[in-house]
This record gives sequence, structure tokens and C-alpha cells, in this order.
Amino acid sequence: MTLHQRALELFDSLEPVDIEFMIGRWKGDGYPTDHPLDGLLEVFHWYGKHFESGEDVHPLLFSNRRGKLVRVNPGYMKPSFALAEHMSKFKSRTAGNIFQLLLPLFSTSKSRARLRMTEYRGKVSATMIYDQLPINDVFRKLDDDAVLGVMDNKIVKDPFFFKLTRDSSG
Repeated sequence: MTLHQRALELFDSLEPVDIEFMIGRWKGDGYPTDHPLDGLLEVFHWYGKHFESGEDVHPLLFSNRRGKLVRVNPGYMKPSFALAEHMSKFKSRTAGNIFQLLLPLFSTSKSRARLRMTEYRGKVSATMIYDQLPINDVFRKLDDDAVLGVMDNKIVKDPFFFKLTRDSSG
């Protein structure tokens, strides 16, 4: 069984979460499955996500060089998804440093997603729907402070997995 198949099996075994459960700031971590996007967000200093309400979600938080969190407009990321199978070329410290220099250009103060309850793989659970991208992030409960997320992306064939842990400071 591949890492991807194991991740799908785990995801399918987990309980759904509701919108209220997701409210707050969450720290993100990769969940390796040999997906082309594995490790990419971490190279760029991805922090996680912030769910202010069901209508106001900041889907991409990154840490800048001073450790400050920056909300990034995911609309700027759309071209990169078309190149997903080539993403390993961008998993370098140099690429991360370049992204850090450009981070102010990608920042936004606006909410760029929302939460809805949707059905995915047979269960209805909280789902983050991007405003500008054909992507839904579906969440299932690992424990009271952690969820396994799957990025269901119309552009990239296989789902991408990640973990979110509740940030008690935010």
C-alpha cells in the first residue's frame, strides 16, 4: 500500500468536524504521501490558516523573516498548480528566500476563502472553499486540537494532505 493510499484510508476513518470546530488560528504541517507538493509550503515558511468565521477565512498564512505572520492572497498561487508535477524544482532554500523577499507583494488583508459543510468521500465535514482557486480543503478530526486536511484540487489530480494543529496563542 502506498503512502497516498494509507493517507486516504486514515482520512476516511476519521470523524467529520463542523464549522465552529475550525474557528481560530491553526499551525500547518506537511503530511508526506509522495505528492508533488509535499514539502513545498514548508520551504516557503508556511505557517497555517486562520478561520475568523464561516465567511472570513485566511487560507494561507506565512511567517516572514522577522517571524511575523503574513496573510497571502492565494490567487497569486494559481499558476504554480498547473506546474504541480514539476514542483520539486522549487523545494530549495533559494526558492524559499526569493519567496520571502516577494512576500509583501503577495500579502492581503482580505479574507480569501470561506467555510461550508460539504460531502467528500462519503462524509459531510467542514470544508474551506477558496474564493479564487478551484480548490476545497476538507477537514477531519484527529483529536480535539488537530485535523487532517485534504486539498481537493481541480487542477492537480491526486489530493494533497496536510495536518493542522490549533494555535492556542491566536
